Amino acid sequence: MDNPFIVGLISWFVPGAGHILQKRPIRGAVIAAVVWIMFAIAIASGGAHYPGFEFKDGSLLYLLNIIAKLGNGLGALVSFIMAGTPSPQVAAAATFEYGGRFLEVAGLLNYLAAMDAVDISLGRKK
Repeated sequence: MDNPFIVGLISWFVPGAGHILQKRPIRGAVIAAVVWIMFAIAIASGGAHYPGFEFKDGSLLYLLNIIAKLGNGLGALVSFIMAGTPSPQVAAAATFEYGGRFLEVAGLLNYLAAMDAVDISLGRKK
């Protein structure tokens, strides 16, 4: 693929797809597996419902949480839909905060993978 913007967008929206498009299937599969497994663990742990606060309670932390979650691309849509119908038992679970952190780290890792795909597309990296 010649357009680095499109590669970055595809790589962000579907983790690992940007590398697969550029004929690096092993790297793409590893990235996809790591990001999606972290995402699945986060959702199973109740991470879609974290943070348990609103924008007015801590605007900077809330924005950092949202930006990190958006890094999941397609997974971000799933987590935002799931967060719309919270279960009252989720916040009482011991894994609630760990799930939130896993969701954020999966998103941040996907940002790095998308930048890697763009660098490969631009020829800055082999």
